[in-house]
Amino acid sequence: MSLMRHVTTPLIDANPVTLQILGICSALAVTTSLSTALTMSVALTVVLCLSSTIISLIRRHIPPAIRLIVQITIIASLVIVIDEVLQAYAFEMSRKLSIFVGLIVTNCLVLGRAEAFAMRNPVLPSLLDGLGNGLGYSLILLIVGALREFFGAGTLMGRAVVTTAADGGWFQPLGLMQLAPSGFFIIGLLIWAIRARWIRQVEEVEFSVRTAPEGRSP
Repeated sequence: MSLMRHVTTPLIDANPVTLQILGICSALAVTTSLSTALTMSVALTVVLCLSSTIISLIRRHIPPAIRLIVQITIIASLVIVIDEVLQAYAFEMSRKLSIFVGLIVTNCLVLGRAEAFAMRNPVLPSLLDGLGNGLGYSLILLIVGALREFFGAGTLMGRAVVTTAADGGWFQPLGLMQLAPSGFFIIGLLIWAIRARWIRQVEEVEFSVRTAPEGRSP
């Protein structure tokens, strides 16, 4: 099978946010604007690619008993470097993202791909798997960030797209879009739309409700 499937499959078919429901916390916290969503997406994708590559390179030398400790140490080291780079070259953006760049360490997506894929596969597929999952995560964050910023402030990337009522225009920003619940609603609608289009993503019913025969109480 083509190696590119590792990049393309996580975009829709196995998207880490809409199918696996991973990374939801950061998807809610950093998507109040498109710029913060984009920065977080790049940071997580870089960490995913590098951690998957490094772990795959040394996977045969990691004792099974301490594999999770080694994986977390590698991921945490990469996150610290990314955070320091942001503070040095994009301080305002680092301040906006606050603690959420550091919390990439606890993102289930990063550790999950390291444990489920990188520990069992060669370097190139692991790198592409990290890239694909990073892009899938980024796609959802950018959609949510764009919608929340546009409807919540009338801007994209901090630049005015429509003239708001406060500036004499017709558009009245929706304050709800700047609050965390709006992120839940948008992600929920995305999950519904994707699963309505791709029925195979709908989970099978794991149990059935049994009804009592007529005339008898359950």
